Amino acid sequence: MPLDDLVPRSAAAALALEVAERFHSPALLNHCRRSHLWAAEYARARGIAVDAELLYVAAMLHDIGLVPAFDSATLPFEEAGGAVAWVFAAGAGWDADRRRRAGEVIVAHMAEAVDVAVDPEGHLLELATGLDVSGRRPDDWPADFRAEVLDRFPRLDLAEEFLGCFTEQARRKPSSIAGRLVAGGFAGRVRANPLDAG
Repeated sequence: MPLDDLVPRSAAAALALEVAERFHSPALLNHCRRSHLWAAEYARARGIAVDAELLYVAAMLHDIGLVPAFDSATLPFEEAGGAVAWVFAAGAGWDADRRRRAGEVIVAHMAEAVDVAVDPEGHLLELATGLDVSGRRPDDWPADFRAEVLDRFPRLDLAEEFLGCFTEQARRKPSSIAGRLVAGGFAGRVRANPLDAG
């Protein structure tokens, strides 16, 4: 399946990409785009029913709490990003349940594991970001698909940029998930990501 066929065509999806392009660095933007493709392809290959537009919006906005304009002094970045997603969804005219879900999916992406039966979009985004950031379970995606995605959306300096963001989150919010990950050897896993092996 062509990569573009995995991207939903809707006004909300287009606006989410516009927001991501406006506020993310090139490396974080490509990370968001790859994360969506990993998630959408994983769902397609396994027949996981998903709200494609919700998944796309959440993927585009899942790290927006790391960027200076939306970095909260007190909230973990995933909670700040979830709040941004709620506001985005309200502006897009989504009903109250979908607004709530947009925030939940973004918060869920930082969980250690998410039950696909309870939260399919959160499950998919958690798996996808795990692959893209620390190289978890790469064989869950075919090698040719991985190569196509990486060619279309290169990794640039994602590893060091992401580590810088997480280190700063950990410094200011040591009890957050980011803080616990940094204290637990996160940097080594990120730098050893097989997606960066070429």
